[in-house]
This record gives sequence, structure tokens and C-alpha cells, in this order.
Amino acid sequence: MNRTAQAFKSGDQQRALWLSTISFTVCFAVWTIFSIIGLQIKKDLGLSDTQFGLLVGTPILTGSLIRLVLGIWTDQYGGRIVFAGVMAAGAIATALLTFAYDYPTFLLAALGVGVAGGSFAVGIAYVSRWYPKGKQGTALGIFGVGNVGAAVTKFLAPFVLVAFGWKSVALVWAGALMLMAILFFFFAKDDPALAERKRHGHKPESFASQLAPLRNLQVWRFSLYYFFVFGAFVALALWLPRYFIGVYGVDIATAGMLGAAYSIPGSVFRAAGGVLSDKFGARRIMYWTFIASVIVTFLLSYPATTYTVEGIRGPITFSMALGFIPFTILIFVLGFFMSIGKAAVYKHIPVYYPNHVGSVGGIVGLIGGLGGFVLPIAFGAMNDITGVWTSCFMLLFLLVALALTWMHFAILRMEKKQAPALAGPRDLPELEVLGKPVPMAAEAKARHPHGTHKPAHALHGAQHAHS
Repeated sequence: MNRTAQAFKSGDQQRALWLSTISFTVCFAVWTIFSIIGLQIKKDLGLSDTQFGLLVGTPILTGSLIRLVLGIWTDQYGGRIVFAGVMAAGAIATALLTFAYDYPTFLLAALGVGVAGGSFAVGIAYVSRWYPKGKQGTALGIFGVGNVGAAVTKFLAPFVLVAFGWKSVALVWAGALMLMAILFFFFAKDDPALAERKRHGHKPESFASQLAPLRNLQVWRFSLYYFFVFGAFVALALWLPRYFIGVYGVDIATAGMLGAAYSIPGSVFRAAGGVLSDKFGARRIMYWTFIASVIVTFLLSYPATTYTVEGIRGPITFSMALGFIPFTILIFVLGFFMSIGKAAVYKHIPVYYPNHVGSVGGIVGLIGGLGGFVLPIAFGAMNDITGVWTSCFMLLFLLVALALTWMHFAILRMEKKQAPALAGPRDLPELEVLGKPVPMAAEAKARHPHGTHKPAHALHGAQHAHS
């Protein structure tokens, strides 16, 4: 596959990459449209936070569940046809959204809008076919910048909504998506692997054989990583406008722009994550992501608190709360590390599963996308139950701590010969030391029954030799 990709002209590679990236940006803008128009619909229908969370999360559900199938179809029939078809279907569903009139019909319409979110699995499988392994991290990172579509919606949709109403937002977004579907169909080319298969008359792999790698536990571990770095990113992209309005009392236009301040680094820096993964190794980038995210979510999860201390002259009361500016900065930092983490997760997949990028990338994207569906609902439910705004970050703290723990212990057990492209000396070689046995005191005593004493510096030298 890599030799085939290298045989194609650089211009064809660039065409595939940039057409896919622009198309994914428009798809992502449509996919997250309820983060803005949902606020007006919530007000019109008098929805609770839980109902609002379900509404904004429903498109994420559809876009997640169809990713596995779309990824396999892309491997079988090519990204040009599948990508254009997904965009056309999403555009029609978004236009039909304007006919919804009550909560059930809005939920039904939201399911159709979610088709646009399945484009991610299509683009990953399509773009990866055009580049050799040494450049796939960078290429897929650039493609992932399409996540900035969430910021496009947050920045532009409030102004269209205020001026013309939420239905105009839906129609404009649907028109843009249909235009991209037409452009992609006529200007994109078949990927090198598909072109080679057509030239020799070979049939694509069966659907069942494409699912075979899903038996590996490793695939589901990658899925947990993506559940946080992508699912939580989408959930926060949908939830933050509501959070800013509820906690800091800003208006809807300001909330949209502040939400964009989170979404932009969480999207644009994904390309940097791809470059860093190619240079330093995907595993190291995942450590950076999870450790930083544990720290940031812990700080964000601390609720505004009032303390009363019995002083000498009477009670002394003081408060602790995260201010508007510190909160915005921390959200920016969290978005940055999530962005490089998203690229690092998908750097793993073509290395471990080069012939099943569609199916493995599809299931990883499916689970990650489910995070974008489940978490907004969980955020709303926790708000309703606990009455604490920061409860959403408490949940994210537990989630990323679990992912970091599982990753660390899995790496310690991993054999060096497995996927050498990821387990090379650039990828945290110091962890290899942790997997080697160090002589215990009892073993040393058994070797020296007469109690021969070694100076401290000698013992240190012996341990160093084992490393």
C-alpha cells in the first residue's frame, strides 16, 4: 500500500488531503449545529438540562454508530463515493430539520443530522491510503483539523440565529454541505489502493474479514483513549456555551465565541499532534495528553466553595472559586492537549492495522463519538441531580485517570517486538527499565550468606547496570 501511495503524484495527495479536510470541516460544523440552535430550541420548548443534553447529543449518536460501517465501505468501495454520499445525506437531513415542531420530532431530525459525523471514519480511511507510514501521522493530523468546524458553528451561527432565526442556520449549513458533496464527487480521485484493485480486477475484502481485528483487546483500549480525547472534546464543545451562560452570565453570542476559543485549539493543534507523533512517537504524546488532562480537569472540577472559620473576634468567611479568566485559560489548555492526543491515537492505527484502517478506525471513532453522545447527557443529568456546575469536570477527571492507568500498565506488559514502529527507542525507552527485574534484598543475602556488606555507591552501580 505504501509503495502504491508513493507512486502517485504529490499533487494528487494534496488534492485528496485538502478536499477531505475542507469537507470534514463542513461536516463537523453541521454535526455540532445543536450546540447553538439547541439553546433557542431549549428556550422555545422549555426543556430541562437533561433534555437539552439528549438533544445536542443525539446527532453525535448517529454519527458514531455509523462510523464502523462507513469505514468498511470506504475500504471496499473508495472514499470518493462514500464521502460524497454521506455529505449529501447529511445536507438533506439538516434541511428537513426546519419541519420539526416538538421535542420528539426534533430528536428524530437530530438523528438524521448526525449522519454528517460519520464522515470522520471515511476521511481517515481515504486519506491514510495516500501516504506512507512515515507521513501518515502528519496527514491524518491535518485532516483532523476539520474539528474546527465546531468553532465555525459557535462563531457564526449565533449571529445568523439572532438576525434570521434558527431555521436559517439549518438551511445555510445544509446548503454548504450539499455544495461540498458535489465538489468532492467531481474533483476527488479514487485512492491508490482502490485504483490498484480495480486495475487487477480484485474483489474487496468481505465485511466479516474486515471485522476480524476487533477481537483484539488493544483496539478497545485505543477506543477508551479516543472516548476521552475526542468524545469529551465534542461533549465540551456542545456543553460549554450552556456552561458559560449558566456560570458566568454571558449572552449567547459571547458564549458561542468563548466556546470557539476552546474548539479552535482543540482542532487546529491536531495537525501539530500528528507531526509530534511522527517525530517523538505516538505513545509519548499520549502520556503528555493524559497527564496534563488529569491536572487540568482536577483544577476545573473544584466547585465554588464558601468557608467559615471561627476566628478570635468571631466567624471569618471567605470563598474560593475559579474566575472567568482562569477558567477560560484552563479550557484552552485542555483543548490543546486533547487535540494532540486525538492525532496520536490515530497514528497508532495504520501502524498496527495497516490493512484494516477502515474497520479499526471506524470502531475507535464509533466509541469516541459515543462519548460525545453520552457525556452531554451525563453532564445535564449530573447538573439536575447534584446542582453543582463543575460536576462535568469531576466525571472527566475520573475518565482520564482510568485511561492513563490502563495505558501505563498495558505499556509495561507490551513486548518489544510488537509494532516496532511505535515501540522504538523514541517512544519512552525509559519505561523499558520498569519492566526489568531488580535484585531484591533477599536475593542478595542468598548470594552472600556471610553478610558481605556493599557500600551504597556500589549497590547504586549494580542497579544502574540492570537498567
